[in-house]
Amino acid sequence: MRTALLLGATGLTGRNCLNFLLDDKAYEKVITLCRRPIHENGKELTHEKLEQHIVNFDSLESHSDLFKVDDVFCCLGTTIKKAGSKAAFRKVDLEYAVAAAKIAAANHCQQFLVISAPESGKKSPFFYGRVKAEMEERVGEESFAGTYIFRPSLLIGEREEGWRPGEGLAIQVLTRVPWLMVGGLKKLKPIDARDVARAMVIVAKTQPQGHRTFSSDRIQAIADAGAMPFPEDDTRTA
Repeated sequence: MRTALLLGATGLTGRNCLNFLLDDKAYEKVITLCRRPIHENGKELTHEKLEQHIVNFDSLESHSDLFKVDDVFCCLGTTIKKAGSKAAFRKVDLEYAVAAAKIAAANHCQQFLVISAPESGKKSPFFYGRVKAEMEERVGEESFAGTYIFRPSLLIGEREEGWRPGEGLAIQVLTRVPWLMVGGLKKLKPIDARDVARAMVIVAKTQPQGHRTFSSDRIQAIADAGAMPFPEDDTRTA
């Protein structure tokens, strides 16, 4: 029986991840760290396995004891528009994720799973991609039996705040031309947030170990198969 800590449980992928963890018999306890209580059908969510904590992410260190779990799922994420500035965006998508990884490593967590982005890269022309690349690098510096980076493409699913600008149109266009989504472009095909969450839980239970990065098409393949491919696949990174 495993224990899990989930950050970002009120977000699109985080909500789905929480549902999978609560339904999975492999996990006996799921701890969530959120800014506000998690609601379902207008009521605060309750479950015999769920332990909710309302926290200030600027002081995660004060909640270090909650990180004494097997697996940490980091589904934190925002946009520059929603955050209000590049600095605020960087705080959520980089600083909070890195802080969580450091605390988790100090508490000897076995695995750390985190959502990144397909355009992640130090030389990315986009600020978003450069921030995600730095996050990946700094999280990768921490010591875990398994560090897993997930780079999903555009996420399909109902967000609490509705569609983000341009996102709905992009998803409609890309999903209507599936014949274009071949080869390297498969990584750009929109993916259901539920499939991303399903793949994250599958990887955590498989415990492949090492530092691994999963592109969007690989995430989809894992979700569709309901398992990770064996023998060793090509997701390992240095």
